[in-house]
Amino acid sequence: MKINISRQNLYIIITSLFLLIFVLLFSFLVLIPQGKEYRKARVELKSKSKDLRKYQNFSDETEEILTDLQKKHRHIITAFDTKFSETRFTKQYKKYFSSLKISQKVKLKQEDEFLTYEVNTTSQINSPKTFYNFLDAINKADWIVGVNFPIEFVRDGELIKSTFSMKVLCNNKDDNSTKAIKKVEK
Repeated sequence: MKINISRQNLYIIITSLFLLIFVLLFSFLVLIPQGKEYRKARVELKSKSKDLRKYQNFSDETEEILTDLQKKHRHIITAFDTKFSETRFTKQYKKYFSSLKISQKVKLKQEDEFLTYEVNTTSQINSPKTFYNFLDAINKADWIVGVNFPIEFVRDGELIKSTFSMKVLCNNKDDNSTKAIKKVEK
């Protein structure tokens, strides 16, 4: 029995067989292992995307809170940046006293970002209510000022002499820039 297969059919069968073997080898050696890695990478990507969204939401919320606080406390932020001036302070708050004298401006200590000044004042007022009005006005001042206790009131005829000390905090811009320069030089 002789099988009559033409040459063209034989070439087609051999080519088909070769392609079938190539496709099977390619799928088992390349596609299936890559598919497993792809699935692992896809699961890891979903996990990282979930973490990214969570952190992005947290970042957005924090940024929103920060901008709200900056808008709300803009006055305080600008007060930290304003340098303390004795003459300007005296001009601005002289209306609360019959006489206001700032005696000394001593640099108390230098903290990391702020300079603290001790300002001792002596003033003559008409009534303690004037002094309390002064305290209310100082809360809205261009500086961050803390009035220290004790506050001494001494009656002198019609006037009350008051003596108190204040701490003025101001931003330490100059020292920060020199620190940055020193760090770069090192």
